[in-house]
Amino acid sequence: MVACLLLGASAFETEAQPAQKDLDTKYATELIKAGTVAPDFKMKTPDGKTFKLSSLKGKTVVLDFWASWCPDCRKDAPEVVRMYKEYHPRGVEFVGVSMDTDVEAWQRAITQYGIEYPQVSELKKFRETDIAKAYGVEWIPSMVVVGADGKVKLSTVLSYKVEKLLKETFPSMPQGADAFPEERVSIDGDHGRLAAIIQKPALEQGQRCPMVVLCHGFGGSKDNKLFEIIADTLQAHGMASIRFDFNGHGQSEGKFEEMTVPNEIVDTKHVIEYVRDMRYVSEVAIAGHSQGGVVAAMTAGELGAEDVKAVALLAPAGVLRDDAIRGQTPGAPGSYDPLDPPESVNLWGHKLGRNYMKTAFSLPIYETAARYQGPAIIVHGNADRTVPYTYGERFHQQWPGSEFVLLEYFDHGFTQNIYRAADLVAHYLIDKLQRK
Repeated sequence: MVACLLLGASAFETEAQPAQKDLDTKYATELIKAGTVAPDFKMKTPDGKTFKLSSLKGKTVVLDFWASWCPDCRKDAPEVVRMYKEYHPRGVEFVGVSMDTDVEAWQRAITQYGIEYPQVSELKKFRETDIAKAYGVEWIPSMVVVGADGKVKLSTVLSYKVEKLLKETFPSMPQGADAFPEERVSIDGDHGRLAAIIQKPALEQGQRCPMVVLCHGFGGSKDNKLFEIIADTLQAHGMASIRFDFNGHGQSEGKFEEMTVPNEIVDTKHVIEYVRDMRYVSEVAIAGHSQGGVVAAMTAGELGAEDVKAVALLAPAGVLRDDAIRGQTPGAPGSYDPLDPPESVNLWGHKLGRNYMKTAFSLPIYETAARYQGPAIIVHGNADRTVPYTYGERFHQQWPGSEFVLLEYFDHGFTQNIYRAADLVAHYLIDKLQRK
């Protein structure tokens, strides 16, 4: 099974969208600071029992400040429950600190969201609670992570920051350079040899497994953290992966100035043909990020659902055709005549060639992609300024049965928490390719 995943942090992704201030700069200014000893507290559970924070001494504890009447809290509740189910088995405790005054409404919300971790409340108005004063809570939802040493490790109003900290502190997979062996190979591409890395699980003689081809976005390379997380996750679940540099990128041959979306599609097909010849590889899936998402979608459309068993797109850059029609290149100063583009434009120390601009002008992105009608997931961030999330929605609309995941506050490179984006892609492919 071969799965081609085109995604990656690139110059396009990291430089075209500047760093943004997040909600912590506005709503978490008074929250208890990291390094502070977490104040102990004693409060009642919904059934009237007494709970003390000190009863969890020596453990990492996530305090979730919320209320059943709070719209943002209700929106966050499924994410907190998901985190609890993932990290409680690894020894992390969760405690919900409610600002409810109506115990029945509080209990209904606990049941509605399937909350299994301890819940406590003073049953007082938010601003009158001692716990809000002790922890500097002026906005809900707010979350505070208390370490095993009793000191605050993180305080935030953004749940994705908590998940990122937990993922790094309590990894689910083996760590170290030897945990996931790699093999470096070279493959014929459209403009020379393509440098690639293969990771595969230990297989018995005659055993076959899925293969995911990880392909980067515009200006990127195969060597980035997002790729590593996806490749490691797949390998840990019995799937292989190959990640490569497109022509004119990274360690592959070719000139960046000669790169176009069509010749990246050719590169991708060469990689698919290469892995198809491996005895342990079975079926094919394709995915992609940013420009790689366009390449992935169009490749899937050209190959069809018989050859491509699943597609995953992350922030697919359908905007690149619109940019070319406007005579604009993200990251490049000024604009050009789209009907008569220059020989090249300077872009972060590289030259983007005339042929890229000309082919992008009339690139049949959605028309070609529409020919694919298999399983698909599209993941986008609603804070993506480089490629508005509506471009991802369009793929979702033309692929019946596809899933669309909109990550709140996430930018084009998913820098807020790359683990979340990587997990969504990896586990979708694992489910679709191994379910059989």
